[in-house]
Amino acid sequence: MAEYPLVVDLDGTLLRSDLLIETGLLFLRDRPHRFLDPLRWLLRGKAALKHELAYATDVDVSVLPYDEAVIEFIRAERGRGRRVVLATASHRRLAERVAEHLALFDEVISTEGDRNLSAGTKRDVLVKAFGEKGFDYLGNSADDLPVWSAARSGFIANASRSIERRARRLGNLSGVVSRAQSSWRDWAKALRLHHWLKNVLLFVPLLASHLYSVPALVAESLLAFVCFGLCASSVYILNDLLDVADDRHHLRKRYRPYASGRLTLRSGYLAVPVLLLAAFGLAAWQLPWLFVAGLGAYYLLTLAYSLWLKRRMVIDVMGLAALYTLRIILGGWAIGIGLSFWLLAFSMFLFLSLAMVKRYAELYDRQVQGNGEIVRGRGYLAGDLAMIASLGGAAGYLSVLVLALYINDPDTAQMYSRPEFIWLACPLLLTWISRVWMIAHRGGMHEDPVIFAIRDRASLLIGAATAAVFWAAR
Repeated sequence: MAEYPLVVDLDGTLLRSDLLIETGLLFLRDRPHRFLDPLRWLLRGKAALKHELAYATDVDVSVLPYDEAVIEFIRAERGRGRRVVLATASHRRLAERVAEHLALFDEVISTEGDRNLSAGTKRDVLVKAFGEKGFDYLGNSADDLPVWSAARSGFIANASRSIERRARRLGNLSGVVSRAQSSWRDWAKALRLHHWLKNVLLFVPLLASHLYSVPALVAESLLAFVCFGLCASSVYILNDLLDVADDRHHLRKRYRPYASGRLTLRSGYLAVPVLLLAAFGLAAWQLPWLFVAGLGAYYLLTLAYSLWLKRRMVIDVMGLAALYTLRIILGGWAIGIGLSFWLLAFSMFLFLSLAMVKRYAELYDRQVQGNGEIVRGRGYLAGDLAMIASLGGAAGYLSVLVLALYINDPDTAQMYSRPEFIWLACPLLLTWISRVWMIAHRGGMHEDPVIFAIRDRASLLIGAATAAVFWAAR
């Protein structure tokens, strides 16, 4: 058996990703104004598209999600004196960089010129090089079926059940090296279902206007919550797809489903439009047009944030604060009520502070790693921590000032029988803001601060006490 070369596929097999999609995402992220170029290149053929993308982007092959089981299999075969060949439909420039990084291959056969090394073309090239039944092949997809049929022996890695069944029917399958590892938990993480908790902000206008006893308005708020959640999940996936290259360099984000390869980039491409259509279709069917328009504005702002804003110093936190505040605005539009100046001013300062906390936590991680350079995908230096903390703390305290001024507004006396009780909320909010910043300062803020607040026992107690204060002031 050792005299037969082992031929290994790259995309989806050795690599739990696809380099064509990787380079496409990098290109669109860095050059969104040239989004039509890939379509123009594709008109010249798939090989031309791969060539242009390979030279227009810079993929860091050292952090790609390689399948360790496949790597161990290759090492074991090499240990037996076997020749190992990397045969891939990816462009030669990328394939050779992967081979150089892993140092596991004796030869690289790949897409180059006008030849796209896939399916039947790959089979023909391998048969010409090694003869019919003159090699063993490790692959994963439907495109590999013709290659398996020409191989002496076939191996599978990360194939779907249907592909595995079809490969077994060929009669020469020798084993399964690795199986796809995705699960419903990975999808829950990708959809950020726990981040739907942030969307409870849509209920703030309902509560602030004391209309929570009206069933029809409660139902509309609940429907708005679902629509917003679907739209937000679509955005989260799109953001993760665009950020995979940067996430793989992050201490914790590298374990996200798409960055780690537990979910395929292709599945994300399909999920984004499906979720988006469901969100806007349901909203257009049941909710006011103003909410639908606002949901569209939220999506466009989030898209701008993913493609551009989050790489710009200060503008990024302003964008984050706006995205939080939009949830409250949309909550009012969903039930057809206006928002007060005080609520909007309070939200703007509070969410700006929380956006600063989020960015501070990322910069803190960078400083712990001992790197003072610009953080990947962001416009900050690790040395900006002190300034971020100063600005963020000031914004948080300003939100408390707005709350204090709200108490003395004449309209407040019409909504509350005992508005002076609201003063008790000020020290509670000051305590919470100070505590959040102290935790971030000590390096303990490892998630979105709003999610942290919903999960943190002390934050929940302070929130309950604040709600009780407003209830007593009614």
